[in-house]
Amino acid sequence: MIRRFRSKQGEEEKISKEKSFVICPKCRRGSSVENLKNHLWVCPHCGNHFKISGEERLNALFDKGYEKIHFHSRIYNPIDFPDYEKLREKIKKKTNLEEALVIAKGKIYGETAFVCLLEQEYLMGSLGTYMGEEIVSMFEKAMEEKIPVIIFSASGGARMQEGIFSLMQMAKTAAAIGEFSRRGLLYISVLTNPTTGGVSASFASLGDVIIAEPDALIGFAGPRVIEQTVRQTLPEGFQRAEKLEECGFVDCISPREEQRKTIHTFLSLHRKTGAKYESNL
Repeated sequence: MIRRFRSKQGEEEKISKEKSFVICPKCRRGSSVENLKNHLWVCPHCGNHFKISGEERLNALFDKGYEKIHFHSRIYNPIDFPDYEKLREKIKKKTNLEEALVIAKGKIYGETAFVCLLEQEYLMGSLGTYMGEEIVSMFEKAMEEKIPVIIFSASGGARMQEGIFSLMQMAKTAAAIGEFSRRGLLYISVLTNPTTGGVSASFASLGDVIIAEPDALIGFAGPRVIEQTVRQTLPEGFQRAEKLEECGFVDCISPREEQRKTIHTFLSLHRKTGAKYESNL
């Protein structure tokens, strides 16, 4: 049996990966779970990109022997939001995730880099104080070691349970990236489906190179909210990766199975150019 949950917007199906056979919501053709895993959860028939866990993405991206990194930032409830701690514990038991991001250090075809991945299974990869502190600490460590940073964004935006403290992380991460850029180091931002809200308006949009997965939804407010606000029908492909590439916001679109090679190309080009590392100003 296949479990299907239909949302009101787009009638998109969320299909359990625990099943042995799934139907692609885009082309309506079936594939075995084993086949999808071999294709990094990309439909072999139409190229539709399913959700993928951080662990699977890290294993596909890095050479063998990468290391997960924790900067031990504080996890707390800054505005005493009701039952926030209980919600965290519930999500942790269900997903085995401590928070909405994973950071690792390893080599991609021999090129060393820090990689950060946002986890949609944890409050939709929302930006909170812990995520902001960890990302800033990662950029500071990367500046110290003079190595590139790659962030895979997948988020619904800033975390409502942390109020203004969540929004402050937008400026904090942007400041860290600004210093990182001034030192001539490379930051690659990979936008996956969806990348929205405060994440899209901060660190996700500040990459020296911005890569997107095919058909990824990228924007601040969602298309339904925009349509209700402007009271107009939006053009086809609005806020999708292909349209943003056409407008120049995205540098290139890279299918998941090609991302390892695409990212390595940018890493090796940056190393060969001998980008200057400046001292603190």
